Amino acid sequence: MTPHAKLGIAGIIIGFILLFIVPWPIALALIVLAIAVPAGAWMMLDESQRRRYRELRRRQRGQLR
Repeated sequence: MTPHAKLGIAGIIIGFILLFIVPWPIALALIVLAIAVPAGAWMMLDESQRRRYRELRRRQRGQLR
């Protein structure tokens, strides 16, 4: 699992824990941010950058074509 995925999952878990501690809109905002920031960053890449990133990830995992 990538470090970015771990941070996203941690943000969502912390958001659920905060549902019982702080007012629910704040916890909900944290959960939405934990999902939206990585998705927004991915959407900001153009297609050639996404392709390069996917190829780089395949190489790192040892899945060469």
